[in-house]
Amino acid sequence: MSLNPDLAAYLKLVEEGRTTGKVLPMHALTPDQAREQFEQSSALMAPKAEEPEQIDNLTLLARDGHALQARLYRPPEADPHLLGAAVMYLHGGGYVVGSLDSHDALCWNLAQEAGVPVLSVGYRLAPQWRFPTAVDDALDGWRWLVDNAAELGIERNRLAVMGDSVGASLATVLASQLAEQAQLPAPRLQVLVYPVTDASRSRASTQRYASGYLLEQQTLEWFYRQYARQPADRLDPRFSPLLGAVSPQAAPALLLVAECDPLHDEGVAYARHLEEGGVPVSLQVMAGVTHDFMRMGLIIEEAEEGLALVVEALRERL
Repeated sequence: MSLNPDLAAYLKLVEEGRTTGKVLPMHALTPDQAREQFEQSSALMAPKAEEPEQIDNLTLLARDGHALQARLYRPPEADPHLLGAAVMYLHGGGYVVGSLDSHDALCWNLAQEAGVPVLSVGYRLAPQWRFPTAVDDALDGWRWLVDNAAELGIERNRLAVMGDSVGASLATVLASQLAEQAQLPAPRLQVLVYPVTDASRSRASTQRYASGYLLEQQTLEWFYRQYARQPADRLDPRFSPLLGAVSPQAAPALLLVAECDPLHDEGVAYARHLEEGGVPVSLQVMAGVTHDFMRMGLIIEEAEEGLALVVEALRERL
């Protein structure tokens, strides 16, 4: 399958920028430079919709007392079939880049299209905060949502967790953790968009799409080195969920995998891994698109198609 023509044209512009030296790959930048570049490119890819009826910028306290930034999106019009339901969102960015702002349009569109509140949690980034800080922050964000559900008009037993890229990794780790305890309600659905599930980078798609498809193989390695405290961390199931056991009590999963993505094979393998472990799974491989396609609403129609699949799953499971 060939690339979406509009996406191919965008990638050509990116490549021209690198050839001229105007744009450097992330692995050639400092973390601060990479964050700035990521925020700038985010504004070019995703539509900036009108503000929803209410956006609340929040501060949540992590277990160590650190203040986490979060953003609650309330839909202009609630879906009558999803009254009381909500989604917690964890952004992508390789544990190094990404923010509430970079995924603002995606979360707003999700709240609007699904008609449910969306809580976007800004977990701490590497290398300032290494593994497993982001994992712990995700759980603390979930605890805050559960503890404040009644005040927000949300039913604590009608929640989903969603993330893209490493945010999807955090989401599925969270779903696994919650399935193994009784103190907090577990999500009813986990939505995993082009998830990171195996930090070994040993699968065929990692080589097949090593460069020229937005997410570079060298950048992946750079991300992992920024996040890991030591090489052994990459074998931890909280870092590489594909290496862990599956709880059959874990939430049903929707996986959206991009065809032209170095993470394609590990995404497909993870869907199989969950299914073999007894978890209901729906896998959708989006043809002709790359990593990060869900944030490309200004470039390709597949972003809207992916969002529609998410909304359908929310209505089915919540």
